[in-house]
Amino acid sequence: MKPGIHPKYREVVFQDLTSGFAFLTRSTVESRETIAWEDGNEYPLIKVEISSHSHPFYTGKQAMTTTAGRVEKFKNRYARGK
Repeated sequence: MKPGIHPKYREVVFQDLTSGFAFLTRSTVESRETIAWEDGNEYPLIKVEISSHSHPFYTGKQAMTTTAGRVEKFKNRYARGK
């Protein structure tokens, strides 16, 4: 790799604002905030609105919608002119 052209790749803490869940990983994202992690070290903190810990698809709380009712509603709405 050429020196000086790549972003700094370092350990970063991502924190889910919805659930408070946080995890340590590596990233090139810049942040001015820091957080003290479980190992006693300070790491840059990236706050995210949603993660796999709070997303309905991953938590199993996803609402399943049926399209049958929507199709009938659409047909009824636009079949008035006939």
